[in-house]
Amino acid sequence: MKSFRALCLAGLATAALACGTANAQQAFPASLDGHAYLDAKSFVAAPADAPEMLKTSGKFTADTRKRVDQIGGIEGVTSLSAPGVPRRTGISLPFEGQPVQGFSGIKSLGNGEFLVLTDNGFGSKANSPDAMLMLHRLKIDWAKGSVERLETIFLRDPDRKVPFLITTEATRERYLTGADFDIESVQPVGDRLYFGDEFGPYVIVTDKTGKVLSVHETVIGGKPVRSPDHYAVGTPGAPGPVMFEARRSKGFEGMAASPDGKTLYPLLEGALWNPEANAPETHEGREFLRIAEFDVASNSFTGKSWKYKLEVNGHAIGDFNMIDATTGLIIERDNLEGEPSKACQGEPKPDCFNVTAKFKRVYKIDFSQADADGFVKKVGYIDLMDMRDPKKLARLGDRNGTLTFPFFTIENVDVVDAEHIIVGNDNNLPFSSGRAIGQNDHNEFVLLRVPELLAAK
Repeated sequence: MKSFRALCLAGLATAALACGTANAQQAFPASLDGHAYLDAKSFVAAPADAPEMLKTSGKFTADTRKRVDQIGGIEGVTSLSAPGVPRRTGISLPFEGQPVQGFSGIKSLGNGEFLVLTDNGFGSKANSPDAMLMLHRLKIDWAKGSVERLETIFLRDPDRKVPFLITTEATRERYLTGADFDIESVQPVGDRLYFGDEFGPYVIVTDKTGKVLSVHETVIGGKPVRSPDHYAVGTPGAPGPVMFEARRSKGFEGMAASPDGKTLYPLLEGALWNPEANAPETHEGREFLRIAEFDVASNSFTGKSWKYKLEVNGHAIGDFNMIDATTGLIIERDNLEGEPSKACQGEPKPDCFNVTAKFKRVYKIDFSQADADGFVKKVGYIDLMDMRDPKKLARLGDRNGTLTFPFFTIENVDVVDAEHIIVGNDNNLPFSSGRAIGQNDHNEFVLLRVPELLAAK
């Protein structure tokens, strides 16, 4: 879940026209071969040995920052509402139990099963101390359009491997929460799970049961990279120089793994901060993101990194997974939501979208064709706002032969087989409403046939 940034919103035909997109790149077709969703109102009980405070969630999400214990006492409103014109999502919190929603990272396990990661909670470190960190094994039946949760794994730190104070510090199991880490990507390697985190940013290693084995600080180009939420970064007592390199909520969003499992490639969501310019770092006017290299055998950053250039300044990435040893898939998106056909005409109103989704793409990148400055090649892309549906398989949306993914955050992409990929959204429960007015988005997944994209050079 990301905070709102008013970028490229003022009466623009397209974000690209507003912000200066890159040279035209090759677009490839994407055809819908399956559409499934998990209802937004999907919850799981906290483990029996979890503290009482984790039996309910969302108690600290009121605008006043005051605690609210009454179940359903805080009305859900999309974070992209126009000022003074709230667009309600139809779901209120706090919740009984923990929301399954907010998938931010996926890994195909084969046989229709997928490992997915629940986002850190409700959008920030401050409002998520009662949101448990967890991942799930899902079974998707494309024929039925159903999503079945087979298993849930809760992250915990009973051996005190986390080097800072956590929310459940005084408990035995020490379950981790969204006030401790913001895990956004997951990779299973051997008998371990590796997570990319935004708060540090860190790489976190656990066993298959979710028990933390180690936490690794980020080093890129021989220098430490920290965000304002890093445990060692504090609020200064007086104005002074910048004390962090990665902006809040701009740590590791995607993290790919090499096919042999020996190397991880954590990718920052936003450009590092350039203190001299007092702005995000750019190349020829364009913001770029860093892809680091992490060696699994030594559990350390190698110092090697690459650069991913954004099409439009202010864009974000949603996920990153490899296709083979040198190519991968990255979601690049704008910070907008809403079906374009339901845009407000004139002044914003609660019964229309005041801003609509425009730029939602999956790019294929190639490390082997990186240039002299370390920029990976963008081979081509598919447009998630223009997915073909000749078989009329769409289960939500207009279902007129084309399916859009008009969501604020789209944070799941992976290869399924030689011709197909899976893409899923993060529905930011209860703060996102991009598909239907007055209704929080469900967790949607699409199975896309994209042989041309996967074969492109």
